[in-house]
Amino acid sequence: PALAAFPDFTEMMRALGYPRLISMENFHTPNFMLVSEVLLWLVKRYEPHTDIPPDVDTEQDRVFFIKAVAQFMATKAHIKLNTKKLYQADGYAVKELLKVTSALYGAMNNKGVERADMSEEDSSKFKFDLGSKIADLKAARQLASEITSKGASLYGLLGKEVQLREARTESIARPLEINEAEKVMKIAIDCVLEEVQKTKDMLNNVAFDEANLEAKIEKRKLELERNQKRLQTLQSVRPAFMDEYEKIEEQLQKQYSSYLEKFRNLTYMEQLLEDHRRTEQDMFE
Repeated sequence: PALAAFPDFTEMMRALGYPRLISMENFHTPNFMLVSEVLLWLVKRYEPHTDIPPDVDTEQDRVFFIKAVAQFMATKAHIKLNTKKLYQADGYAVKELLKVTSALYGAMNNKGVERADMSEEDSSKFKFDLGSKIADLKAARQLASEITSKGASLYGLLGKEVQLREARTESIARPLEINEAEKVMKIAIDCVLEEVQKTKDMLNNVAFDEANLEAKIEKRKLELERNQKRLQTLQSVRPAFMDEYEKIEEQLQKQYSSYLEKFRNLTYMEQLLEDHRRTEQDMFE
């Protein structure tokens, strides 16, 4: 029953431009990798530069990923997601994903894109990037404020043009004095020679720093070799109580599998109880 809204979900994902085809068979059993991929893709539709980590290899990474996505959707899109159902990664997770896809699909239709007239090729090329539009709006506002400030500065400079024109004309009409020009040239030559000497000193310092860095690199290489030898020695030694640890880890894996099965059964029974209560309420009304 949780897959009843699945056709709408697949059609919306295809219309939004999801690059892969999604079928009903993908969610008959828990498929966390696909759910995490779809969630990350939907988050990128809202904010292309989001920093949600895509790592979902361990259980802790998956919990952190689901919480980060739910918090992002609640703050950015005002969409409340059920983290428990998302973590199940089965048909119930599709209902939560449908909340996000419905919002994106509705925004796409508001922009004048009609779903009935779109071909499969056009829908695959459609890019709905809300984050880029917001970034463009911010850039436009910043440019508008800069244009205003630059215009005011230019207006003030043009107001001083009358006085500056007289000073410029007077300077051009003044006869050139050889002694003064020679003095200015000597000062410029001295400044250039001073810059050249500074550059030479910097080059000498660079050579000295390069020698120091080479010595440090050689020292680090020796430390690395010693650490690698020590690591190989430690890896060759089997720690104490390792056999008992492996047995306990195997038992823990079995207990975790049993917990997952009971958790799914409990969720299904809660859903049945909710449907039964809703039916009784309807009959009572």
